Amino acid sequence: MASEKYKLTAEGKEELEREYRQILDVENPKVIKQLQEARAMGDLSENADYDAARDLQAKLHQREKEIREILDNCEIISTNKKSKTIGVSNTVTYKDLDLDEEVTIRIVSSVETDPDKMKISNECALGAALIGHKAGDRVTVNALQPYDIEIIEVK
Repeated sequence: MASEKYKLTAEGKEELEREYRQILDVENPKVIKQLQEARAMGDLSENADYDAARDLQAKLHQREKEIREILDNCEIISTNKKSKTIGVSNTVTYKDLDLDEEVTIRIVSSVETDPDKMKISNECALGAALIGHKAGDRVTVNALQPYDIEIIEVK
């Protein structure tokens, strides 16, 4: 059975590689040390430190597997930065015409989405609405409550 191909920007792949190395080189050794220290305390049946370290180890192992799967099956999205039309990896400043606010976001693949860093998926309502448009265009975002935006700048 063929694995899913994950689309990533070059920067997104580098970030995942850094996170993977962080888990392998820093986080895993730290949790192993925590487990050793907790075991040294004796009875593991009522040892909260041991249980917490085991939980963390399981989460790290799961994330490590997820990242490895993505990196082993990724396809780098090539973008034309000179193009005036919006695509994946572009940074877009737009004005929400309903709220009269300017917002700057970066469009990335769904694997790289991070709302805290204003990275939105090309598959979400806003990302999908922006793809293929250019500065000066007015676009309706077909979200649960549709709204209109005007694209100010594309980088």
